[in-house]
Amino acid sequence: MKRFILISALVIFAAGSMLAGKRGDMRTKMREYRHDFIVEKINVSASQKQEFLSLYESMEDEIYNANKTARELAKKVEDMTTPAEADYQRAAEALVNAKYQEGQIDKAYFEKFAKVLTKKQLFQLKQAEIEFTRSMLKKQK
Repeated sequence: MKRFILISALVIFAAGSMLAGKRGDMRTKMREYRHDFIVEKINVSASQKQEFLSLYESMEDEIYNANKTARELAKKVEDMTTPAEADYQRAAEALVNAKYQEGQIDKAYFEKFAKVLTKKQLFQLKQAEIEFTRSMLKKQK
C-alpha cells in the first residue's frame, strides 16, 4: 500500500511538472513568435536586433511582474467564499494600478528604444504590437 501511494505521488508530481513545462514552453514559443513578428514588421537591422530584443524582453518581464501581483490578488478574492467589500476594493485598485504601472514601464522603455530605433521604427513598433494582438485574436476565433 505504501508503495502504491509513493508511486502515485511520483506519477502526479511528474505529470504536474510536465504540464508546467508545457505551459512554460508555450509561453516561450509565443514570446519568440511575437519577437519575430515585431522585428519583421519594424524592419530591424542586424546591428539593432540584439539590443532591441534585449530591451524588449526586459520590458515584457517588468510588465508581466507588475500584472502578476494584481492577478494573484484578484484570484485570491475570486477564491474567497465571502469576500468583504474591502477585498474587492483592494483587488480592483491593484488591477488599475497594474495598468498604470504598465503605462509607466511602456513610456520608460519607449525612451530607451529611441536610442536604438529610428523614429519611423518607434512608430511602427506600436503599430506592430497592435497588429500582433489583432492577429492572435483572429487566430483564436
